Amino acid sequence: MLETILGTKSPCQIGMIVKDIEETKKKVAAFYGIDVPPTVGGGDYAITKCQYMGEPAPDANCKMAFFEMGNIQLELIEPNEFKSTWRDHLETVGEGMHHLGFIVDDIFKRMEMMKEAGYKLTQFGYYGDGNGAYAYYDCTEELKCFVELLCSF
Repeated sequence: MLETILGTKSPCQIGMIVKDIEETKKKVAAFYGIDVPPTVGGGDYAITKCQYMGEPAPDANCKMAFFEMGNIQLELIEPNEFKSTWRDHLETVGEGMHHLGFIVDDIFKRMEMMKEAGYKLTQFGYYGDGNGAYAYYDCTEELKCFVELLCSF
């Protein structure tokens, strides 16, 4: 079998963009009969080194809440007002599904493979605790959503 660009075919996360994370996470928890998770921030730029469209994006940030739902994680993201892949989605598409997330073995290797395959990197950064990295690719034409690479160090 041929290796996929990501080295996996199994998403670990569904990312949803929302306007009001506090309201939405309560509704999600009530619907699924699960606990309301805490809201966390995206982290300080000194650690995240967020890049949007290839440029430093020190003001891009968000609030997040994570629901562990069996073998998949539901991530709610409320973007702040500054330019980011999250803000773009909220302004152009509205609330709803943004991405499928995949844990990859070597994010920089997989990023190079995505580039060679012609996929556009829209945002890159390190986790707020510095223990990993993420990269968003615009796959909306082919897959109808973004793809996020996730890698812990």
